[in-house]
Amino acid sequence: MATTLCWSDIPVRDIDRAVSFYSAVLGAPTQKMTLEGGIVFGLLPGSDTGASGCLVVGPDYVPSHQGPLVYLSVEGRLDAAVECVRKSGGKVLEEKHQIGPHGFRVIVEDSEGNRVALHSMAP
Repeated sequence: MATTLCWSDIPVRDIDRAVSFYSAVLGAPTQKMTLEGGIVFGLLPGSDTGASGCLVVGPDYVPSHQGPLVYLSVEGRLDAAVECVRKSGGKVLEEKHQIGPHGFRVIVEDSEGNRVALHSMAP
């Protein structure tokens, strides 16, 4: 069976600030891109694997703590990613904790006010 989750749009208010935040936290460049018609977005790393997402600005995209919780892989660098959250304008909402046999997560608020989870199988 194919992976169920294939894409995620993460709403942002300030694309440059969000691109900087996610590049630091994920430890890989988030690419700011512009499509024809002037649509600007930030492509998250890993888009070549078929499951990734982007940062989007627009009237229908409102950062929030409500709604689905998006998990972002920071495999093997969870503590470093959390430190980047703190240094890049985010907040830790739930400290690192084990989620049974499914590894570890930290729930954070990004630079835009979204609640997201950082995930790693290794602590």
